[in-house]
Amino acid sequence: DVDSIRSFEPSDQLSIASYDHINIVPNISEKLLQEEQTSFLEFLGLSSIVWIKDVQFTLDKIDAYYQKAVDAWSKIKNNTIQQPPNEIYIDKNELYNNLSQTKVIEFGGTHFYNDSQEIKLDISPQPNFNKNFQLLIEDIKTHQSNDYEVTIISENAKQIERIHNILEDYEVNGELIGKDLKFNPQYFTLHEGFIDNSTKKVVYTDHQIFDRYHRFRVKDNLRKSNKSITLKELTGLQKGDFVTHIDYGIGVFDGLEIVDQGGKQTESIRLLYKDRDVLYVSIQSLHRIAKYSGKEGKEPVLNKLGTTTWKTKKASAKKKVKKIAYDLIKLYAKRKATEGFSYSKDSYLQTELEASFIFEDTPDQVTSTIAVKKDMEKPFPMDRLICGDVGFGKTEIAIRAAFKAAVDGKQVAILVPTTILAFQHYQTFSKRLKDYPVTVDYINRFRSTKQQKETLNKLENGKVDIIIGTHRLAGKDIKYNDLGLLIIDEEQKFGVSVKDKLKTLKANLDTLTLTATPIPRTLQFSLLGARDLSVINTPPPNRYPVETSVTGFNEETIRDAVSYELARGGQVYFIHNRVENIKEVAGTIQRLVPNAKISVGHGQMEGKKLESIMMDFMHGDFDVLVATTIIESGLDIPNANTIVINQAQNFGLSDLHQMRGRVGRSNKKAFCYLLAPPQSTLTTEARKRLRAIEEFGDLGSGFNIAMRDLDIRGAGDMLGAEQSGFISDIGYDTYQKILDEAIQELKEGEFKELYAEELKEENRIFVKDCVIETDMEILMPTTYVNAVDERLRLYKQLNDINNEQGLKEFTNNLKDRFGDLPHQTEELISTMRLKWLAQDIGFERLYMKNSILRGYFISNPDSDYYQSEKFGEILMFVQKNSKVCKMKEIKGKLALTFNQVRSIEEALENLNNIKNPLC
Repeated sequence: DVDSIRSFEPSDQLSIASYDHINIVPNISEKLLQEEQTSFLEFLGLSSIVWIKDVQFTLDKIDAYYQKAVDAWSKIKNNTIQQPPNEIYIDKNELYNNLSQTKVIEFGGTHFYNDSQEIKLDISPQPNFNKNFQLLIEDIKTHQSNDYEVTIISENAKQIERIHNILEDYEVNGELIGKDLKFNPQYFTLHEGFIDNSTKKVVYTDHQIFDRYHRFRVKDNLRKSNKSITLKELTGLQKGDFVTHIDYGIGVFDGLEIVDQGGKQTESIRLLYKDRDVLYVSIQSLHRIAKYSGKEGKEPVLNKLGTTTWKTKKASAKKKVKKIAYDLIKLYAKRKATEGFSYSKDSYLQTELEASFIFEDTPDQVTSTIAVKKDMEKPFPMDRLICGDVGFGKTEIAIRAAFKAAVDGKQVAILVPTTILAFQHYQTFSKRLKDYPVTVDYINRFRSTKQQKETLNKLENGKVDIIIGTHRLAGKDIKYNDLGLLIIDEEQKFGVSVKDKLKTLKANLDTLTLTATPIPRTLQFSLLGARDLSVINTPPPNRYPVETSVTGFNEETIRDAVSYELARGGQVYFIHNRVENIKEVAGTIQRLVPNAKISVGHGQMEGKKLESIMMDFMHGDFDVLVATTIIESGLDIPNANTIVINQAQNFGLSDLHQMRGRVGRSNKKAFCYLLAPPQSTLTTEARKRLRAIEEFGDLGSGFNIAMRDLDIRGAGDMLGAEQSGFISDIGYDTYQKILDEAIQELKEGEFKELYAEELKEENRIFVKDCVIETDMEILMPTTYVNAVDERLRLYKQLNDINNEQGLKEFTNNLKDRFGDLPHQTEELISTMRLKWLAQDIGFERLYMKNSILRGYFISNPDSDYYQSEKFGEILMFVQKNSKVCKMKEIKGKLALTFNQVRSIEEALENLNNIKNPLC
């Protein structure tokens, strides 16, 4: 009884004696309490509750180790220097006395304390329902008829919603048997459900209902880094790094510097330009600086301050970019104008399929699934790219999309790069969809001509719903009955011609593309908005990063790597991409590890034999698979957690990342060994590739690798040779910003009708960035955050925040780490609120110096902003408050000025007064 436990006094002690009852024991007082609080009570306090398993065993262990310390100390000759054990260790008597002073809950097989009271618990475990919803509904009805309170627990709100929909729509002989069922949803994790007959409560867990794995977590710090991985993630700026300022061009980062402005201190970023020119940039404008990213190994030319060179380069780049963007948006417009098939809303079957996924959906999987289904339900063709690292659950999203299409009577073609992956996908899709009325088949070279012909006949007659295959699916002899959805897995492996062939099958075909390391052109199309993009950054909750190391071909390393994996019951991939001597390599491994069962597989083998070898390896019949890169895409064997890649310098960055992704697909620590000749003999690019794959070993590093690939190959490869020059001139990040500007101008100009909904005033964002210039003290003092690198990181983090919730979290984190905020730091944080207000009002620049607050409106006089209702309200405010503020043109720009504004708080108050009438 929870209330009984809550009523315990600090001196009460309690023992969990067995599963079905709790024993409360009286205070232990045989020994006198020590006068001083000792050991852990000094830290925990008397009000703490101590949970302890097997008290006697714990005391005996403490005593054994204590005696060991006493013996060791007695053997030290000069023990006057060393502290005796009783000064640095706790013995069992001290521990016992400590336990006597606080609440203790004892559990385990034996009882140490005497029972004084017994509370009976009439509780029984909840059985698994194995997706038998009829049985579940009947069980809930039985308990509800006996006045039991029904609770269903899941950490995932989406899962609760699915359960509700399944129960509501479940039919038996045409009758909705679960329509009126009610239950209390609870959003946390519990290992097992239970039935408490004494309090009349029955608790179900989602994983027992669906026979899924119970989610567990690895340490938080393994996942925190992944939450911040984005496409535009910057590596930390170091002194001497080349940077690009959007307004001034390419310079060199020279650190942070405290600048004195009329007796007030502010912190600025110091940039060096040509001829040692110095530019100080306010920390509020940190987002306008990007680390230069051009072709690696080639130093950029520094710009000269005060010249028009940079402005000319930007204008030239914008002109070229606008042309590219125009063509791509035109393609997008054409797709939007094409009539496609609009799929129906989710059925009961769709909900049940998604809920039956044996793993917990990650937040990004949930978001991506919703986006794909929304696209399919729209009246124009879908063209969506799903970017997610290897093992992050892209295939599950493809299964859900394929099932949605099949339920509506459409056929699905799944294009994969290898025969092995075609076979594995066939197994995965068949297993997931075995309980549903969907036919899955595949074609690849493993199948005989007769089998392929039979499958193609069924496909043409509409008897196959989902067909999986390699580029053979693009063949002229393939005829579909009613193809509705094309799924392309690992699209970087296919040429444009293959994908275009498939798309010409039907102009209104829905297309879903999956990739871990997107090729630059694909990424660019998605960033432009010419195709929709979903990103899966969140790793599954029980994954560890793969430990990657580069080494030479060393027999001892190979022997140790293979032996270690075999000793923990795992399997090993050994990649050797030359068929000519692959058997010799297998023989070497056999010599090094005689007890290992080794098999060889490569693409030149007869199909049936290779298929048999792969199946045997999947079933654990072999310990080591020596293979070519045929295992690269999609092979999923959770028991294989070590991969050795021979001659690693000959592989591309994406290939290395894909192969490494074959391991680390379970909750075991995985290892990747890259065998290569000495670095001095490698080409510059090969050396950089190996360094990059070793550096980016964290979960979710596919994007980092794709972006590093841009660095190594040159960003110009992205859009063809003609663009490489100007991207190198301005840097990739600046190119991206110019691209955003160009797209926005096109949306507001030539393609105004296409983006009419986005350009409605209530949805419109007129100002995306506001530059703040101030002489107020806004910084993190060196006495508050001493390390320069840490201050820079915090400034960047603050600059990236875009909502009040994020600002509160940032503030709390600062207080937690460094203590109460100094006034200057409070003002710094408030400038973010000021910036958001200014942007919302329509200011592109905010000037706060010498007690003057001046906001400069949008510089383009032809902007729709000046015809908007928002600007009209501002004019009315100025008319009513002519004594407080003045509006006039200053150097060709319209500005609004307030006088006597001495702090950020006063500035916020003035801008709020403008904005409030607009709300």
